[in-house]
Amino acid sequence: MVAPMKLALALAATLSFATAAHAEPTWTVQVDPLTTALGFVHLQVEHALAPHWSVYLGPSLKLFPGLLAEDGDIAYTGIGGELGVRYYFCGSTPRGSWVMVRGVLAHLSSDEGPELSGVGGYVSALGGYTWIFDGRWVVALGLGIQYLDYELGNAGVKGVLPAAHTAIGVAF
Repeated sequence: MVAPMKLALALAATLSFATAAHAEPTWTVQVDPLTTALGFVHLQVEHALAPHWSVYLGPSLKLFPGLLAEDGDIAYTGIGGELGVRYYFCGSTPRGSWVMVRGVLAHLSSDEGPELSGVGGYVSALGGYTWIFDGRWVVALGLGIQYLDYELGNAGVKGVLPAAHTAIGVAF
């Protein structure tokens, strides 16, 4: 009885994968390699709400100093969330040209030296493009502007700066 059940499950999985490969994706799961290099780990789960609108949500984690950290900066962590809304003006969600607003809100803390904690975050407005290759593989790039207030003690950043979005992932 176990062997037929395994066969049925394997067949169902194969058929669902084949069907999903031909259907237009409405979900993506992406990671942002650029922000990871800067010390912020973002996992973005995006869902199409309508042909031209999507929303994404995911954790935002500041776990290590990143490439732009300066000597003497205190080590701190940031645990929070990211929310973004995209409008695809050329193409349809989740592929094509888009404009986006996103925000991050996080609890910042450090136990290096005097114990510190606070709230940090940022908001961004960007434009970009998302490609989906072979119906599954996602690559996205974008540029824009952002306001950051993500500092604790003598570390972090505050002010208006350029924003960039890079993402790789899968669509389904």
